[in-house]
Amino acid sequence: MPSARPQPPSAAPTTIGSGPCNLAATVEALARSGGWLARAAFLADDRSWSHAEVHEHGHGMAGFMAGAGVVPGDRVLLALADRVELVWALLGALRAGAVAVLVNPLLTEADHDFMVRDAAPALVVCEEGLTYRFESKAPTVAVDQLSHGGTSSFPAVDVAGDAAAYAQYTSGTTGPPKAVLHRHGDPAGYHAAMGEGVLHLRPDDVVCSISKAYFAYGLGNSVFFPLFSGCSAILEPGKPTVDQVGAVVAGHGATVLFAVPSFYARLVADGDAGCFGTIRVAVSAGEALPPALYHRAQSWLGREVLDGLGSTEVGQTFISNLPGRSRPGTIGNVLAGYEAAVCDDTGTRLPAGQVGLLWVRGPTVMLGYLNRPEDTAAVLVDGWYRTGDRASVDEDGYYRHHGRTDDLEVVGGINVSPLEIEAVLLEHPAVVEVAVTSVPDETGASRLRCFAVLDAGTPWSPALQGEILALSRSRLAAFKVPRSVTAVESLPRTMTGKLRRHVLRAGWPAPPHGPQV
Repeated sequence: MPSARPQPPSAAPTTIGSGPCNLAATVEALARSGGWLARAAFLADDRSWSHAEVHEHGHGMAGFMAGAGVVPGDRVLLALADRVELVWALLGALRAGAVAVLVNPLLTEADHDFMVRDAAPALVVCEEGLTYRFESKAPTVAVDQLSHGGTSSFPAVDVAGDAAAYAQYTSGTTGPPKAVLHRHGDPAGYHAAMGEGVLHLRPDDVVCSISKAYFAYGLGNSVFFPLFSGCSAILEPGKPTVDQVGAVVAGHGATVLFAVPSFYARLVADGDAGCFGTIRVAVSAGEALPPALYHRAQSWLGREVLDGLGSTEVGQTFISNLPGRSRPGTIGNVLAGYEAAVCDDTGTRLPAGQVGLLWVRGPTVMLGYLNRPEDTAAVLVDGWYRTGDRASVDEDGYYRHHGRTDDLEVVGGINVSPLEIEAVLLEHPAVVEVAVTSVPDETGASRLRCFAVLDAGTPWSPALQGEILALSRSRLAAFKVPRSVTAVESLPRTMTGKLRRHVLRAGWPAPPHGPQV
């Protein structure tokens, strides 16, 4: 843990205390006192639902779950797409005092089997086509046949603000997925820090999130930010495409856009900027936003893109650029209520400018991993969470993200950060997305290779490969220059948009263009 005394935050977010409270009851009371019960909360292609309707159905769902045998402290697994029923079921579980476990409905059957065994839910609510996966292991109801139990009042179960409210699974890129437990008080904390402190969300805002609500980034964006601010969120159950997102943004007049760097790259390459004229603020998270892509996206949108850092374990964003104070290539400043430190392997804070391991503490750091006390103890120390991210901070308090600890490549015995190389290669006008990783050659020696998604109007050629490599030679030390460029249609990514470097390291895909040298 950081051994140097941390600096106090500039302000503390308004969090729910440890006394009796219930997150579902809290957001309903906010809607009533804020006067936005009649305003639209969630939007779809064919209709909208007001905040009042959403909370009424939350009451009904709580009654339904209680009637199905769910008691306070039970877990309710929700394998649902981004639809209003997900919000109803989430609020119902919270109101009934249960712990909602949100999982991605698009995962494999093996993934779902692992999660239902791990979470041991008293009830599963899932998409209609998924019931066969769960019904032999837990009481299961398909969302399309769900009885909402009417809209009669269901008194919220009194729980402490620091009691477990919901869980979401990590991506599992470094081992089996782990269910991250968050409290009833956590969404108030990260909404105060990001929703209020950075975005200044208000009831007339309309948010559009590329990340889905079964991920931590999307849950805050599409569910809790609207419930705490009175704004509206667009819910789209399907996989987002550039054309579809442009249509819903234009159709609903979205004012806030949440996306990941790879989606901004696709927007700039293939999107219609005219559809995004109502956007007042754009946010990027999931991976660091390279400066070249930042400038392209800013020019295309006509708005700065606020890059930031969050995690499932912290609930949402805890470091972010601020409107009017954005610095390309950085993830911004620590948000109010949080503390961060860049440390060496012993937990000692490093001087400004040095790269080390990022630690964070604040009011929304997880309770821990479900059923995994040893994993929890390995990353939580005296309230500090060891993120696994490599970072540095300058004298002005701006943080730079240098990738995950497992992103480092070792070439010729030297540690190399691929993010530095990728930022340079992305400056070539024909490169839309790029990834650099080490791939063993025929002798077993590791060689840096570049995988690039090219602009649709630019065909691959040996001359283009020469241009891209020449760019890297002009800006980087010789040992950081890739040996080759492979043009690919897309890069392997997780469902949250993060690059799957281990897939590239295995040599994927077979290079279709040019000799490997």
